Amino acid sequence: MEELVALLMDYAGRLLIAILIWLVGSRLIKMLLKLVDTRMDKRHVDESLHSFVLSLLKMTLQVLMFLSIASTLGAEITSFVAIMGAASFAVGLAFQGSLANFAGGVLILLLKPFQVGDFIEASGYSGTVREIQVFYTILNTPDNRKVIIPNSSLSNSSAINYSVNPTRRIHFEFAVRYDEDIQKVKDVIRGVVEAHPLVLDEPAPMIVLGQHGENALIMYTRVWCNRTDYWTVYYDILEQVTEAFAKADIEIPFRQVDVHMKTS
Repeated sequence: MEELVALLMDYAGRLLIAILIWLVGSRLIKMLLKLVDTRMDKRHVDESLHSFVLSLLKMTLQVLMFLSIASTLGAEITSFVAIMGAASFAVGLAFQGSLANFAGGVLILLLKPFQVGDFIEASGYSGTVREIQVFYTILNTPDNRKVIIPNSSLSNSSAINYSVNPTRRIHFEFAVRYDEDIQKVKDVIRGVVEAHPLVLDEPAPMIVLGQHGENALIMYTRVWCNRTDYWTVYYDILEQVTEAFAKADIEIPFRQVDVHMKTS
């Protein structure tokens, strides 16, 4: 009877300590989560990353508290941790790709190589970023196709972000006959470029002889514009230079082959 009473007293004491750990631990977890939540709000952390960090932190702290309670009650924590480790290893192997995508999503949300609304080129696709999810990033292509790209691919490969800088440069190549007056060609192109209201004065447009092609001289023309005006300026300049060449009697050559026949 004395041993039974001593055992009950010992167990009651452990149970009391376990309840105390649960009460205090739950309160500390709430306080810590609130503190992390406030810090992330002040740092304007992305909402997707915000919620997942809190969920992951809460789960981790609750597991630690559960292990502490189990240890207090006399459970064999070593065996329990070994079983959890083996299970975690198996789950990790099974979901290796998903874990890589999760890590890639966290990196994208933290480092912000691109954001929702940016036009990017990555993994062989070009489009506007519509969503950055934990495992995938969703693009909308210019022809309104939905592209779903794993975050691991985006975080481990090169990507071009066309929306970061406020201005962009447009490169044209205009072909003219070899016998054309180069200065005249330059003046005609310059007149079109400088007359366009969306072409920026700084940096100044550049018009040079770029290369000697097989059938023509290739004039390089580079102009700057605001990012949002890129395609408007591109198509306008292309059309207007073609019309200006026609008015100035500047011929745009076409590919041709001269055949010489020998008679015996």
